[in-house]
Parts: sequence; structure tokens; C-alpha cells
Amino acid sequence: MDTLASYTSHFWSGAELGANSIIFLNLFGALLLGFVVGYERAYHGRAAGMRTYGLVCMASAALVVLAGYPDYWFGGRAINPVGLDPSRTIQGIVTGIGFLGAGVIMKDGFSISGLTTAASLWASSAIGILVGVGFYAAAILLAFLSAACMIWVSRLEMWLPARQAVSVTMQFKEGFQANEAEIRRLAFDRGYEVAGSTLVITYKEGVAEWKFVAVALNRHQATTISELAKEFLNFDGVLSFQLAHARN
Repeated sequence: MDTLASYTSHFWSGAELGANSIIFLNLFGALLLGFVVGYERAYHGRAAGMRTYGLVCMASAALVVLAGYPDYWFGGRAINPVGLDPSRTIQGIVTGIGFLGAGVIMKDGFSISGLTTAASLWASSAIGILVGVGFYAAAILLAFLSAACMIWVSRLEMWLPARQAVSVTMQFKEGFQANEAEIRRLAFDRGYEVAGSTLVITYKEGVAEWKFVAVALNRHQATTISELAKEFLNFDGVLSFQLAHARN
């Protein structure tokens, strides 16, 4: 019994408790900084919100900060001193976050979504790493820069000149022969041009389906996607269609 008490006392020594207190503060700070970045995603209804970002940031900090206290592992009774290379721990974190980021990227036709969420998750892990190695000021700055980037840069993009893109899928009635030149002219008349090398034509059971991306010549003068839908209803030969903003 005395042997057990003597062994467990090492885990509750003053030095161990001091190290645990520092690690706790690192984890708590990383969690809060993760919340800062994740709130923007949660506010806009994204799949990854405050909980995801907080956990990623805190876990990254935990994996790095524990490498800084090898002398306190196992109550300071490790038989062999542990020689650690923190850069290898960081490498493992980055690799793991890459798999997590891939899970939030979705591709639907010409539209790709989730890239900003994946990139911000990567930034959240970097914030946790900075906290873990003790660069607290840099971690705080990165957290607020990441949040500001996701909140304000989208507004800057709306203000700067840009060309919106629309993904178009058209299914024609059986036997109808579509004309590429005519479709390009119709697109041009509505303020768009068919992007080069995006045209995909499939033909199945007598029905032709065309897919392409139409890029606006001028964002403010191009016909809106809702107005395009109304016009598509009156196009001869069109059996069905699908219009969507082509995001990437």
C-alpha cells in the first residue's frame, strides 16, 4: 500500500501540478482562440462550427505542449529519458488536419465548396501549434487575422471587379439537335460567354445533355440566374435544365 501511495504521489507533486497548470492554461487559451475563428463559420451555417474549430485548435496545442515537458511524463518516473523532436509532432498534426480538411470539401459538377472551411481548419491547427510552443502573441494575432479574413475579405471581393460563373446543365428533347454557335450567341446576348474547355456533351437513349460554365462579361450587367431560369422555360427543344452558381 505504501508503495502504491509513494508511486502515485509523484503524479501530484508540486512540480507535476505546476506543469499541469501551464498545460491547462495553454489548452484553455487554444480553445478560446479556436472559438474566435469558428464563430464566423457557425454564423454562416457551415458544417464546421465553433466546436470543431475549438477542438482542432485545442488538440493541436495539446499534442505540441506535451512534447515540451518530457521530464514530467509518467509522473517523472520514465525509465529512459524521452528525446523528442517537436517538428515531427507538428508534421503529424498537419497531416492529420489534411484528412479532416478533405472531408469538408464537396464537389458537385463544376461547383466546389468547403475550401475556405478546410483552409481555416488548417489555420486553426496552426494557432494551436503556436499556443503549444509558447508563441501566444503570434497565436492571438493569427486567430484574429483568420477571423477577419473570413469576415471582411468576402466583402472586399464583392467590391472588387469580378466575373461570376454559372454552371449550366441542359437536357434536350429526343431528336433535337443543339447548335453550339447558337448557344454561345444566346449566352452572349445575356451577358455571358461559355468558358473554354468546359463544354461536356453526353448522349444517352436519344437524349443529349450539355454541361458547361457560363462566365459573366460584367457582374452588374449579366442576367441574374433567376431570370435565366425563366427564359430557359421558353427555349425550344429544352427538356430540363439546371442552373447553379459555379463556386470554387
